[in-house]
Amino acid sequence: MEETQITPSLSVPSWSSVSTQDQSSTAGQDSSTGPQPSKPSVIPPPVKSKGPSSRAVVRRMRRIIAEDAEWSVATVPLLTELCIQHIVKNFQNNPILKQLLPEHQKKVLNHLSPDLPLAVTANLIDDEKYWRRCCTQRWPVCHVDEHGGSWKRMFFELHLENLLKHFIPSTTDPNVILNLLPLCRSYVHRIRVDQFLPPVQLPPPLRGGDQSDSSREGEMEDPATDHYQLGDLVAGLSHLEELDLVYGVKDCGMNFEWNLFLFTYRDCHSLAATVKACHTLKIFRLTRSKVDDDKARILICSLLDHAALEELDLSHNLIGDQGARATAKLLGHSRLRVLNLANNQVRAPGAQSLAHALAHNSNLISLNLRLNCIEDEGGQALAHALQTNRCLTTLHLGGNKLSEPTATLLSQVLSINTTLTSVNLSCNHIGLDGGKQLLEGMSDNKTLLEFDLRLSDIAQESEYLIGQALCANREAARQRALISQPLHVTSHCQGP
Repeated sequence: MEETQITPSLSVPSWSSVSTQDQSSTAGQDSSTGPQPSKPSVIPPPVKSKGPSSRAVVRRMRRIIAEDAEWSVATVPLLTELCIQHIVKNFQNNPILKQLLPEHQKKVLNHLSPDLPLAVTANLIDDEKYWRRCCTQRWPVCHVDEHGGSWKRMFFELHLENLLKHFIPSTTDPNVILNLLPLCRSYVHRIRVDQFLPPVQLPPPLRGGDQSDSSREGEMEDPATDHYQLGDLVAGLSHLEELDLVYGVKDCGMNFEWNLFLFTYRDCHSLAATVKACHTLKIFRLTRSKVDDDKARILICSLLDHAALEELDLSHNLIGDQGARATAKLLGHSRLRVLNLANNQVRAPGAQSLAHALAHNSNLISLNLRLNCIEDEGGQALAHALQTNRCLTTLHLGGNKLSEPTATLLSQVLSINTTLTSVNLSCNHIGLDGGKQLLEGMSDNKTLLEFDLRLSDIAQESEYLIGQALCANREAARQRALISQPLHVTSHCQGP
């Protein structure tokens, strides 16, 4: 009984006993060659051996580690990091940012979600990287240069424009836009809206009785098609400088109706009052909106004596001679520098009115009358005005049915005018003799840098020689710029 109790204790020796037995067995191998007593099986210690027993130990260790669900090599995060994570998680309910150190503010901003409510982030966060993430998440293509290089300004301008483009009168709550004013009034400098939706037209209710289609059609009144009125919105934007509008509907598909593209008189009067009250407005564009003479006169009357307006674009409308006369009156009562009446219905009388105002104007630098029909009477009137005008630099008269008489007078202008740098007479009927006249005028001109005569029926030789004169003018202008630039630099580098 005593031997059976001692045997199990010997079957599980300690590491020290195992090593002693191994040494004694190794020492006695040379002296004894006979059979030796069997030794109990033991697990060798982890040594750098490449036998099968070492691989078994590694496998056993890996299995033990993998089965431990709580085992991890990750270190405990710092208390600062835990606090930042908590602030980010609860930022909507407790927006703590200004109280943090600058390095901690940066970490919080890097982890904030772009989907936070604007009521929380608009007046609190000025970090451009955060607003860049907000912009790139909503709009795949972003041109921040068109928004003054500011991502925050870009976000609020595009967000406001998106609300205006999808606003449905009598259906959408106006507070959706007005509630945004306290958040965006300091960041919106430009509004560009390429569509205004009209009210939803519901079918008229039946008045009882069995009425025929013809009688019901005669009694039905035209539904209201007035669009969203911008007065309250623009009045709340203290930094608005540009207003670019198109009254129409994009992608109407099979629901096309002419009423979708109607700029009503109520829209016109409301917009005129809005523009007049906006004293910071510098650029006003109203294109592709079927603005006729009457509506143009309403708008232009509101712009008389506007101190800040510099650019007016009424292109692609229905403006005729009366509207051109009103615009000519505006040239004498404002500081307008750019005027665009392209693709309208201006004829010779309207061009003559503009020429009379241009002869006495000292502010306008660009005039665009392409795709009208001023013909030679209007073209000659403008050429006479340019003989005394000393401020206009760009003139576009393409597609106006001009011919040799206008080219003859323009050649005289080119020989004496020193302010024009760009003239466009493309898509006219200048002819061979007209081309020769223009070439003669270019021989004495040293300031014109661009002269577009495509599709104007002039000789190829004349066009080539005019191009050579333009190249010489551009090279001379480049040399003057190089000469003046070092003088400007050395004036700042002179010592005391």
